[in-house]
Amino acid sequence: MDQIPKDGTAYDVLVIGSGIAGLSAACAAADRGAQVAVLERSPPGEFGGNTRWTESYLRMKNEHEVSDDFEELLVANAGHHIDPNVVAEASGPYAQWPGYVKAHGMPDPELVATLSGGAGPTVQWLKGYGIRFAALPTYFVTAAAPRLMPVGGGLAMIEALQAHARAQGVVLHFHTTALSLSRRDAEGWLRVGVAAGVEAGTAITLRARAVVIASGGFEGNPEMMTRYIGPTARYLRPVARGGYYNRGEGIRLALELGAAPAGDFSSFHAEPLDPRSPAPEALVMNFPYGILVNRQGRRFTDEAPGPVDVHYDHIARAIKDEPDGIAWVVFDQRIHDVPNWKRSIRTDQPPIQADSIAALAQACGISAAGLERTVQAYNAACGNGEFSPLRPDGLATRGLEPPKSHWARPIKDGPYMAYPIMAGICFTYGGIKTDSQARVVDADGRPVPGLYAAGEATGLYHQVYTGATSVLRGAVFGKIAGELAAASSG
Repeated sequence: MDQIPKDGTAYDVLVIGSGIAGLSAACAAADRGAQVAVLERSPPGEFGGNTRWTESYLRMKNEHEVSDDFEELLVANAGHHIDPNVVAEASGPYAQWPGYVKAHGMPDPELVATLSGGAGPTVQWLKGYGIRFAALPTYFVTAAAPRLMPVGGGLAMIEALQAHARAQGVVLHFHTTALSLSRRDAEGWLRVGVAAGVEAGTAITLRARAVVIASGGFEGNPEMMTRYIGPTARYLRPVARGGYYNRGEGIRLALELGAAPAGDFSSFHAEPLDPRSPAPEALVMNFPYGILVNRQGRRFTDEAPGPVDVHYDHIARAIKDEPDGIAWVVFDQRIHDVPNWKRSIRTDQPPIQADSIAALAQACGISAAGLERTVQAYNAACGNGEFSPLRPDGLATRGLEPPKSHWARPIKDGPYMAYPIMAGICFTYGGIKTDSQARVVDADGRPVPGLYAAGEATGLYHQVYTGATSVLRGAVFGKIAGELAAASSG
């Protein structure tokens, strides 16, 4: 079933990518009787995209309900300075929206409502494949939103979906990359040019009645990263191995067909990563209880504006703009006043430790004079209020720029410790515009016949990532794409 596909082979539905979005689409289409194939550039042992390597948190109160702030936050992060005329048009019935509004890059109300309303039913659908969900402990010491997750993480979820897909006769082609895509011809076929095989790759063309693009973002493509995010992209790397397989071909192929772009191409979802570690998601999330400094030993951001699960994204992203794209969290022995603080550390590397601030700076390779001045100024600005580690406590600095809004205590009890932190990239924000039926929309707001997309290949996010929604959108819209692709192929 993993053989090189034959030139000219025809399928009802061709899915590009085997993460949560792609496998959800493949299972949904196969369950409706469609002949389905999945194209995956990775080897069989690494299928699953980013989903494979993550806990796959879902922003849900329980198996039926999303968090209370779900739609509010997605709409609030819809973009910068959106034209009030666009907002007004989008408040009416979708059928009456002008084409430019249907093609707008924002996460429109139709998409947000579909994602919110489809979350519970999609979780129940996934449970039908043997996937179990629970509110298990997370790596956040403080959290503002509930999180449900699959037992066994993303790996358990995609293994269950792949097993079902195979049982339903879905053909999986590994070491296979989509290189070209055409619109439907007069006979109703879309044509996908692919390179297949472990060696140089055999160039072939496959036919399908419908295609689902679920190939992720472009975080594994340095050229696209630099083009869209800028020169500081050189300091970034994927948080897990699955990101290296996401090279943006699916997005590029759709745009070349006239698809409308959506989401913020200049930004991405970031996590604070230990650059020394080869482990997936080698996170360092304890910075709210210390200070973040750059190579000059200077602070550059408020380390604790609120619960860490709300703010780690933009704080991590800010690190890429510091010299050499790196920072250090500096803290002292009073970190042990924070219950279970080591839960926030996912790196397999030890902290750097020293008996003095100057020695710590030298061990980190940063300015000793700069760090000593920073720590002295920070300590002098700390107040004397009550420290409450598990909730925002308002224990803020006074007269310090930038301020620290919570958990501000002097760093004075050695030995002192530090972890290096870089901005790891989870996924890119920019992608393909789709409607609430997961149909790819062109620049005039019209669906492209037979072409669907789901997951991180689609553009949804701007500004700050609404945590624990990405895997959910992949499953919800992957399921929708597969169902409708199967129906359109008949």
